Amino acid sequence: MYLMAVIDLHSRYVLHWSLSNSMSAEWCADVLQETIDKYGKPEVFNTDQGCQFTSDTFIKVLTDNEIKISMDAKGRALDNVFIERLWRSVKYGHIYLNVYEDGIPLWKGLDRYSRFYNQERPHQSLAYKTPANCYFANAA
Repeated sequence: MYLMAVIDLHSRYVLHWSLSNSMSAEWCADVLQETIDKYGKPEVFNTDQGCQFTSDTFIKVLTDNEIKISMDAKGRALDNVFIERLWRSVKYGHIYLNVYEDGIPLWKGLDRYSRFYNQERPHQSLAYKTPANCYFANAA
């Protein structure tokens, strides 16, 4: 299974996530568009240089919405440190602690964990506030 998430870098708030059994460019573009539809468009969107994110399908969503494209360069591991930190939290805080037989229980578990991550888990880098506290404080 593949997990894609879109986060607000400032607050670490997970805006949207999705689970799929294939890592297609269309799926990634759909997740991006769903996020834009719900939260509005960011000024800049950062990804790594995976083929899904460099595809015409994915890039078209960004250009159609007039969003600046930022892609991590080779050897620039710190460019995507925030999403990599999320992946570490998801793996060690949830995935490695649970055994899932198929995608439905996995989706339900990740849904619970994403709510915990956003609304209950304090982050040291956010002065021990939750991502939701920081995201919605800045949105007001």
